[in-house]
This record gives sequence, C-alpha cells and structure tokens, in this order.
Amino acid sequence: MPSPAASTPPPSAVGESTVRLRADLSYDGTAFHGWAAQPGQRTVQGALEDALERITRTRLPLVVAGRTDAGVHARGQVVHLDMPAKVHAALPGRSDRTPAHALVTRWNAVLPEDVVVHSVQEVPAAFDARFSARWRRYRYRLSDGQHVHDPLRRDVTRHRRHLDVEAMHRAAQMLLGEHDFLSFCRPREGASTIRDLLALQVQRPGPDRADAGLVVVTVVADAFCHHMVRSLVGALLPVGEGRVSEDWPARVLAARTREAATRDRPGAAPLAPPTGLTLEHVDYPPDAELGSQAERARVRRS
Repeated sequence: MPSPAASTPPPSAVGESTVRLRADLSYDGTAFHGWAAQPGQRTVQGALEDALERITRTRLPLVVAGRTDAGVHARGQVVHLDMPAKVHAALPGRSDRTPAHALVTRWNAVLPEDVVVHSVQEVPAAFDARFSARWRRYRYRLSDGQHVHDPLRRDVTRHRRHLDVEAMHRAAQMLLGEHDFLSFCRPREGASTIRDLLALQVQRPGPDRADAGLVVVTVVADAFCHHMVRSLVGALLPVGEGRVSEDWPARVLAARTREAATRDRPGAAPLAPPTGLTLEHVDYPPDAELGSQAERARVRRS
C-alpha cells in the first residue's frame, strides 16, 4: 500500500505568507496510473496539480494522506497544500464567494470527470495530510457469484470461486494488532514496516445495503505500507477458497522476512488485484493535537 512522500513546502511558498488548505476528494482510479505524479503517465496527483496550476498560474505541490496504486479508487482521500496568501485572496475574483468555495468550483471545472474535489478548508499550519492522520479505512469489494456480478461497477473485483467468508474473517482476526508487516509489504529503503492493524473484517452485507451480495473486506490501520491492503486481502482469498488453513496468513505474518516481501518466495502474501480497493476515510485528531500526532507518526515510520 501507499507510502506517501514527506511533506515539504512548495518553492513558491518559501519566504512569503501562505495559507494551508485541506482538500477532500474522490476519484475513480481505473484510468489512472496511481496517485503519484510520473513522467508520461496519467496520475491523480498530476491531474490535480495541472488543474490547480491552470487556476492559480502557480505550481503548488500536494501532500496526500495515502498514495494509492494504479487502478485503486478513493472516496475519502485528503490532501493539503500551501497557497500564497495573495493567490488565495484573489480566487473569488469579483464574486462574493469565499476563497474556499471559489477554489472548489473552479478546480472541478477544469478537472477530468473521474476526479472530484468535494471541499476545501483553511487549516492550521500544523495540519499534515499524511502524518497528522490517526487512521485510514479501506474497503475491498469482491463479487463471487454470477448473480451479483455487475459490469457497471468498476470498484468491484470479479472473483470466480465461491468464498467462505466466515473462515476468512476468523483468519483475519489473527492479524490484528501492532506487528512488523514486512511479509505483506513492498518495503521502501529506510522506512519502517511496523503498523497497527486496528480492524480487519470480512462480511457479506445484508440485502438493504449498497454492497448487498458482495464480499466486503474492511481494513483499518494507523497507516499502511506499500501494497499492504492488497496483500492482506490476497492472503485471505486462498483461505476463503479452502486451499490453505485459517492460520496460514498468521504464519506469513510471523515469517517477517525481506525475501518474502520481495514476493520471490511462495511464503509471501500474494497481491489481490487493485480493482476492488477503495480508500474510504482518513481520520484526524482535533486541531490542538495535530502537531503532536504528526511528530509521533514521523518518529514511528522512520
């Protein structure tokens, strides 16, 4: 899973008054090559920063709560940026809109249809979209029966074998808590792979729910390392198919080997397809705790 780049002020903000802004957004990740800007690739970050530059005539880097992989979606993604105060004040033009309202309207007007900015608000300088977050929640959705396959839903992975949801849920409970998730991550040089897995639930929502008939895996943690959520789901799928025992994911976790993490060994957690994964929500503490939360997170992940 994602391991976002560190927060740094944009060059345009150095030495001048700036306003820190939080933006909440959603996107359909199907046609994007992930979040992070890459030369020659269509990315969510690139689309947002290009559109913002058209509005402000200034290149303003975004800091994101979690960098999603290619094909992964977001319903509750959060970013922050530092905008020069003069640029911020000029956003409404001659209208009576607030700068935040004007930015949302103008940003969405030039963004592609598969990205939407829902809100923008001014936040304290201590707010950091990545490090101030207390936890993130992802959901992975699968359809494992012909009667629930819906070709119009691009946020669901089509699984061709029936899954034993109860067995998957029991296996998931053995992974909860703070562990070194190296066997479930693609490690980055110098970064910790210790994470606190707060919830891992596997269920079939009832008939009155939007996801009725699907298998839904809900994952909550303080943070995620690269590919972690897809690896957790990938480790539970063979349990649901009856191909491995319920304690197999826990044994993969206990291995904690860098060789396993490179996915060159059969004991490593396999990756589920990106299609079914959606970032649903990022939670932050009250304003007074933003700085201390960010400092704790930086220390834990270094």
